[in-house]
Amino acid sequence: MFKFNQLLLTIVFCACSMISHAQTKITLNEAIEIALSESNSIKIAEMTIEKTGYAQKGAYSALYPNISASGNYQRTLKRQVMVMEMNGQPMSIEVGTANNVTAGLSAAMPLVNAQLWQSLKLSALDVELAIEQARSSRISMVSQVKQAFYSVLLAKEAYNVYKEVHDNAQKNFEDIEKKYNVGKASEFEYLRAKVNVNNSEPEVYSAENAVVLAIWQLKAIMGVDLATEIDVVGALSDYANEMTVSLASNETVSFENNTNLLQLQLQDEMLSRTIKMTKYQYIPTLSASFSYNYMAMGNTFDMNWNPYSVVALSLNIPIFDGFAKHNNIRQYQKTQDILRLNIEDAERNLNIALENYRDKMNTSVKRYTAAETTLEMAQKSYNISEKMYELGKATLVELNDAQLALTQAQLTMSQAIYQYMTNKAAIDELMGVEYVKENK
Repeated sequence: MFKFNQLLLTIVFCACSMISHAQTKITLNEAIEIALSESNSIKIAEMTIEKTGYAQKGAYSALYPNISASGNYQRTLKRQVMVMEMNGQPMSIEVGTANNVTAGLSAAMPLVNAQLWQSLKLSALDVELAIEQARSSRISMVSQVKQAFYSVLLAKEAYNVYKEVHDNAQKNFEDIEKKYNVGKASEFEYLRAKVNVNNSEPEVYSAENAVVLAIWQLKAIMGVDLATEIDVVGALSDYANEMTVSLASNETVSFENNTNLLQLQLQDEMLSRTIKMTKYQYIPTLSASFSYNYMAMGNTFDMNWNPYSVVALSLNIPIFDGFAKHNNIRQYQKTQDILRLNIEDAERNLNIALENYRDKMNTSVKRYTAAETTLEMAQKSYNISEKMYELGKATLVELNDAQLALTQAQLTMSQAIYQYMTNKAAIDELMGVEYVKENK
């Protein structure tokens, strides 16, 4: 059973090595650029901007004359009868013709309509809100890609650590097996070494599956086919130089580009425009219209066409509507008051989130600094324990303890860098930092 597990593990490693040669390796910036071009959420946001732009153009069409042509044909089946009294006697007269045809052209446009002008400004704010929502999608996408990319690097670091533990356990077992066969090692040592190898194998399998799942998550966020073979370039240690300085709690961070706050502020401005537009409903409106028509009437289709035209001005003065506009204005004002309270809460929550991320980043820096020193000592301790064990001056338990301490130090360093970078990405998202494409 042990030999079979060893053979299976070797086959898995070889297969992974062969697959990796067929994989496309991408950097963090390449992953972000792919996500910004392929993700459905980004495409939906861009389509929303386009859709809102069409809606704005449709609103501006109200300023232009509305021109239409019309035509109408009527066939009289039964003529109307009019009764007239002549010389004291009733007389019935049929009126109308068999065929009645009208055709014409009409145009109308507003001259004075303050409510319409405010609605156009409101449409412009709709476009701004759609653009800001698209920017929010891009910023959120960049943050998600970064965190998923760092997760892949962390999973690969854990895999490498557990693989190294397994290799060391395998090496120790082979040495003990040779000693056991010649009677220089006890059965306890032999069994203990074999158990260590068997215990390390599930950790390797689990770490390998974690790498696969992390890459799938990255591909899903990027918007690429899950069947596409990709791998990431780099290691968490590449970002260690960014952890040299801790964030001070009194360091000022601006939220003026925070996309959630900007969207709430745009909604507040839209409500102000809506209130003003409703108030403008009290202002009279003036519109102009023009029509030019032809009419023909006759019992046959040999008819004469008679033109007529009309020019008109229409003035509409609102007087009383049952307090509908007044109540609508008060409703919008209350909605705006609620929105402004939500803005205050959002600002507080942003500051709380910022302090939380800062604390986590500072803790990560301290953990990394401590783990860096611990790793150096743990590596020396393991090397000494390994030499002493080879000389018979240390037990297998002591060697295993040294291996465990080394493993914990390696994982702690990787986790500290991962936590620091993911929290840094979250702070960038809070601040509304946009991704700038690299010049190549």
